[in-house]
Amino acid sequence: MRTTSFQTSSSNQPNIPSSGFAYELREVNREELENHIITANTDPAVDGMIVYYPIFGDRQDQYLQQIVDISKDVEGLSHRYIFNMYQNIRYLDEAQQLKSILPCTPLAVIKILEYLQIYNTILPYGNRLHGHTITVINRSEVVGRPLAALLANDGARVYSVDINGVQEYHRGEGLKKKRHEVQEKPGWELKDCLPLSDVVVSGVPGEKFKVPVELLREGAVCINFSSEKVSKPLVWA
Repeated sequence: MRTTSFQTSSSNQPNIPSSGFAYELREVNREELENHIITANTDPAVDGMIVYYPIFGDRQDQYLQQIVDISKDVEGLSHRYIFNMYQNIRYLDEAQQLKSILPCTPLAVIKILEYLQIYNTILPYGNRLHGHTITVINRSEVVGRPLAALLANDGARVYSVDINGVQEYHRGEGLKKKRHEVQEKPGWELKDCLPLSDVVVSGVPGEKFKVPVELLREGAVCINFSSEKVSKPLVWA
């Protein structure tokens, strides 16, 4: 399988370990990127594409994300994938042979939780976080909101915390709903969420969102995907 990456700057050179994929980096002028993507869409030698953003830093980047053919979108940025993620649609086909692609960082957090056996494999697939309460500190469209939706769709009660306040993501009592719903939590702050949570995921650099470790439950699983330390280093995985 051949994966092709496009970038418009020589900075941040990708580091791809040997994994059985044939990898090719193509550096192109950003004004020509659209045509290069369209050409790669129909190139039988290209099985997948990664585009290094930001490029223009505005809605033009969103347009470029949508012109990557869904069969070659390995980042999960196509509208169909994003729609499926929020609607809790896990496959592209009725036979359930083609899984819907998920964004990489939220998926990495899920894989960590699976490795730590937070997911209960006794429960049915899709409900294996039932009984867990999770706080996600970050509600960006890139990581935080997708992660909260994915965790809630898997059965967790999720508190999503950002500068604008707290939202609760859940599938209702007994997981009766097919997909998560979102409720505002007026007056709630991070300090209200942490004592209730057996998993805490942080991804916001900055002093305001450093995690007060004294509020963490004993035995809580804590993950930080921010570029900065968010509490005492021994607390975080």
